Amino acid sequence: MSKELIRLSHLVMEFDGERILDDINLYINDHEFLTLLGPSGCGKTTTLRIIGGFLTPTSGDVLFDGSRMNDVPPYKRQINTVFQRYALFPHLDVFDNIAFGLRISKLPKDEINRRVTEMLEIVSLKGYETRKVTSLSGGQQQRVAIARALVNQPKVLLLDEPLGALDLRLRKDMQNELKRIQQAMGITFIYVTHDQEEALAMSDTVVVMDKGRIQQIGRPEDIYNEPKNAFVADFIGESNILDGIMLEDRLVKFFGRAFACVDTGFAKNEPVDVVIRPEDIDIVEPQLGHLTGTVTSVTFKGLNYDIIVDFKGFKWLIQTTDYHPVDATIGIRLNPEDIHVMKKSEYSGQFGDYSSYSAEYDELTEDTDDAEE
Repeated sequence: MSKELIRLSHLVMEFDGERILDDINLYINDHEFLTLLGPSGCGKTTTLRIIGGFLTPTSGDVLFDGSRMNDVPPYKRQINTVFQRYALFPHLDVFDNIAFGLRISKLPKDEINRRVTEMLEIVSLKGYETRKVTSLSGGQQQRVAIARALVNQPKVLLLDEPLGALDLRLRKDMQNELKRIQQAMGITFIYVTHDQEEALAMSDTVVVMDKGRIQQIGRPEDIYNEPKNAFVADFIGESNILDGIMLEDRLVKFFGRAFACVDTGFAKNEPVDVVIRPEDIDIVEPQLGHLTGTVTSVTFKGLNYDIIVDFKGFKWLIQTTDYHPVDATIGIRLNPEDIHVMKKSEYSGQFGDYSSYSAEYDELTEDTDDAEE
């Protein structure tokens, strides 16, 4: 069973009267890879800096192993940080960059050698000891920064958008590398990113944030498959988000039709948001479809086509391996497990229509039984 290591309790952070964090409650387990995910300005880096001791919250508590840490300075916490700018020492070689903190702590020379050699092995840089860091690639510099942070044996490593400066291919490689390093070291990683794919690929737990508040906490699969509101559904992957009415348990109405679904726990006739992921939609002959629409755009994406389909003025994104030309009429069928129902929220009506305008939202409230014709 996982042991709780860090708890953030009712954290509030204000700068010049503006509230940056609004009642953040979160616990982080030992050995967990937890990612704070959200758009710029959502409060994720501020949360990280509070955990690291670089900022003191306006109110609320930071607990580490049960002890209050609000006013403990960074160097007295069992925490190290890797920033997007690696801040390596250009005049030192790889070995001396990694050994820097250990020398300041006046550890014996053989202990320093043992630890640095072990870290070089873990970050796959064995044989690079005497290289100048300025001669290394971005990904290699990144690994030196990680090794330097880990060689002090912290209980927690904080990573603030550390892959932001790398190209796509290298980012993918480093995602796998980071996960491997975290598992090899057996310590807690708290990671900040605005990149949803990065968060889903690496994390045990994802915390989705917006406007200084936590929108959802869960495993990557749960966040993707069961988003809590329209913001999470839109931010994590592509989504078609529609207005609906929950007629009763397991029965939702949208586009004037009732569809079987798997969701329960809503009031009778409760207005809801309905999420349908683009890859979950089956394209069929028009006469066999639950709904029919017209293809308005086609984009080839390598593994599949992204097609925009107009249903009664509301544009859906569908991902399919079959080519359907512009102006083709297609039918779609929806399985109950592919329809996800969410409570209405402050984000309702802001996302989900793949046209550049949403003037036709009003049409969705009208009865559209002729969508099948």
